[in-house]
Amino acid sequence: MFSYRHAFHAGNHADVLKHTVLIATLDHLLEKEAALTVVDTHAGAGLYRLDGDYAGTSGEAAEGVLRLLADKKAPAAPAPAAKSAAKKAAPEAEAPLADAISRYLSVIHDFNPKGGARIYPGSPFIVQHLLRDHDKLKLFELHPTDARTLDANIAQLEAGRQIAVLREDGFGSATKFLPPPSRRALVLMDPSYEIKSDYGRVLDFAAEALKRFATGTYAIWYPIIPRPEAHDLPRRLKTLATKAGKPWLHATLTVKSSKLTTTPTGETQRPGLPASGMFLINPPYTLKPLLAAALPQLAERLAQDRNATFSLDAGG
Repeated sequence: MFSYRHAFHAGNHADVLKHTVLIATLDHLLEKEAALTVVDTHAGAGLYRLDGDYAGTSGEAAEGVLRLLADKKAPAAPAPAAKSAAKKAAPEAEAPLADAISRYLSVIHDFNPKGGARIYPGSPFIVQHLLRDHDKLKLFELHPTDARTLDANIAQLEAGRQIAVLREDGFGSATKFLPPPSRRALVLMDPSYEIKSDYGRVLDFAAEALKRFATGTYAIWYPIIPRPEAHDLPRRLKTLATKAGKPWLHATLTVKSSKLTTTPTGETQRPGLPASGMFLINPPYTLKPLLAAALPQLAERLAQDRNATFSLDAGG
């Protein structure tokens, strides 16, 4: 249960998708003056060194945020379906970087003012960076090592009572903060899905949270892997939202094939995480157009093989 460490995966393509969506969602929610409470059910360590041993071992950031930063000055290619039309209409025109991607990279730059991405902020630090003084942040983390690191990292912020770090099961107790006094909240659920029961617990938590606080915004990250539970999750979340009469949004980003390959020596090689998704209940109305512009560029820039693609769907 406690073997997963996000430090090995910080800044990868899944983080790019998750944090691009998170920032765009927060930017909209923070336009209103009323206080916002953000609940992170699986906070992790909060802050990561991409030049450290953990991230260096996997090298996943090189195919994620670091590739985006390296390509930042390069023009983005048009969406795959629009390539031929774009060439006919304007042979020399290139699409500018989508607003949601630019915004994401600007937040990364805030943590790395000298350039690059030596420091990668996890969701807790991204959220705290954007929150105002009267907003609240509730962080849950059970992993013993990550919980200690999170405590130490958060202590450096000297944020006082604005941030609460709880060494508790987020799925078991995070609903106690719903509804918040201001009646405005964003709940982020991004467990490791290291054990199959996480998929069911996401659904149970989302259902209970909606009963307690029907107008909250709920954001769920999940891996897209060859496992039935992973493919059932967005369908079941859609059913949950539809039955509750709530709008929903579903975005996915695929960067490579999920098929096993064989090395020249005959060894079976797993591809690693090929894709991930974000499912939101009560999403900001501004999110879909932002992602419609950003997802084609992310698929183009973060592609690891010809199977790279994206999807975006919404309803309610």
